[in-house]
Amino acid sequence: MKIISFSNIRGEVKMVLKGDSSLLVNNKPFFIPDWSDDIQMTPCVVLRVSRLGKNISAPFVHRYYDAVALGLNICAADYIEKGDWTRGCAFDYSLPLGKWISMDHNPWKKLVITVEEAIEQASKVMTIRQGDLIAIDCNIPSRQLNREEVINIERNGEELLYCKIK
Repeated sequence: MKIISFSNIRGEVKMVLKGDSSLLVNNKPFFIPDWSDDIQMTPCVVLRVSRLGKNISAPFVHRYYDAVALGLNICAADYIEKGDWTRGCAFDYSLPLGKWISMDHNPWKKLVITVEEAIEQASKVMTIRQGDLIAIDCNIPSRQLNREEVINIERNGEELLYCKIK
């Protein structure tokens, strides 16, 4: 399984690969790493790929994912500023993931790139496979994380994402 992340880095949408160790699930806390002085987060939408695909065009994108969740794309902004996107974006537990929600929810209004563009671009570069995840940042400014902070996103009284920062 791979995680393909689309983030706004220095005003440009970049595609970054994250390993499966980037996932943080089951409401486990995120521990701010001691090797960075500027850990920031941006909410994101995460799609779960449901079938094998290569060179997928926009009209067919909806056939290639079966679930959506909200997540937090956490980055080390100081490393990104140095041009080290891998260390800045793809470190362990840098993608806390909320629960999967039904496809009739539409949480992707204001993303850095559309769902269609993301899957189209990713599938041109590599084959996407069942179980892969595609994370697309929301088009809002990232913000610094603070220890002992709790991030809790709810919709209509239903908890979609919970993450305690330590």
